[in-house]
Amino acid sequence: MNADYQKYLFPHDHPRLADVRGLDPYAYREAARTPGTFTGGLVEGWTPLYLNEFRGVTSDGTLREGLYPLSPASPGEEAPVAAMVAAARAFLEALTPADRERVAFPVDAVEWQTWANPEFLQFDTGLRLEFQPVAVREAALGLMRASLSPEGYELAHAMMRINGVLGEVVDLPTILNEFSYNVALYGEPSLNAPWGWQLFGHHCAVNCLVVEGRMVVSPLFLGAEPAEGSFDEHIALGLRVMSSLPDSQREAATVYREMVDPAMPPGRVHPGDERHLAGAFQDNRVIPFEGVRVASMPDSAQAAVLELAERFVSVLPAGPRSARLREIRAHWDETWFCWIGDCAPGAGTVFYYRLQSPVVIAELDHHCGVFLDYDTPQPFHIHTVLRTPHGNDYGRAWVNQWTA
Repeated sequence: MNADYQKYLFPHDHPRLADVRGLDPYAYREAARTPGTFTGGLVEGWTPLYLNEFRGVTSDGTLREGLYPLSPASPGEEAPVAAMVAAARAFLEALTPADRERVAFPVDAVEWQTWANPEFLQFDTGLRLEFQPVAVREAALGLMRASLSPEGYELAHAMMRINGVLGEVVDLPTILNEFSYNVALYGEPSLNAPWGWQLFGHHCAVNCLVVEGRMVVSPLFLGAEPAEGSFDEHIALGLRVMSSLPDSQREAATVYREMVDPAMPPGRVHPGDERHLAGAFQDNRVIPFEGVRVASMPDSAQAAVLELAERFVSVLPAGPRSARLREIRAHWDETWFCWIGDCAPGAGTVFYYRLQSPVVIAELDHHCGVFLDYDTPQPFHIHTVLRTPHGNDYGRAWVNQWTA
């Protein structure tokens, strides 16, 4: 952590840290549930949502059919399924029989929807990696590595490592460490039938499913405090989109000028998600299109938007990434971009943006402090979310077609 962050450190004996120091994840979970507290309110609001019947995020409440026909992956677009199956089997072989049973769920299980990105353990789905032997931890990382692109794996693993660094800096290693994450498998690892895996915890939540050589990685949450350069391209591309717009479109894209704007309706800034709309437990949320239709932008801005989409889906291996980008381009005329906050280039600029179409939602937001002491968004605390609207988060649209 460089010197710029030192001024935001709480004193070591500050109640924010001292009151939870030494608690294990399960004791901290109980403390986080305390009614009337910040975290207690989040738990109370989020807990019942995962039990709602899954439909998918929409823009107007109407589920659009036919967006995700299930067919074998086209040549050159195949997921690395064989390597994933081998890695999943190696992971299972590293477990005890009891843990093998605990980690496994049906491919369409509601437990997919229990992922969350805060540091408190709201749902103990699957296995908690910090309590597993080194061999199990390494096998879980091996499954991530076999499934994601090299840059996708490095980014996701970086979020985990940064979480560990934060835990060391604030002396909360039992709450924040590199393996403060749960992992679960859904379905039986197979070359053709649907199956997948999930890893979630503070600032890193990955949901990955494959079927017939096709892959979906969403919902995907990646964030960091401090970000330490992890999202520099996401930042630069967002600013480039805005700088490429004429004044009238830049004005139209900016739905609110301030990160906490008096013009915002009640609830627009959520206590946990802040400006994010597609975060944890928002699987069925209605998120209207806002801002500017991308197809109406100048060519330079459209090129920046496409690069931004490519950056968000770069977690996918090359084949599925090509398929995803083809899918996004097919709905270019229905793609929108919106912005909240400042768009002037500069080290201290903070903002939110959302790229949205019938087949993708990508969000970036700068956040307030959680374990560092600041109550306005800072450029070094970043959250990103990636969703597949209209029912294919968790690959659910494909799973439904397969089981039908």
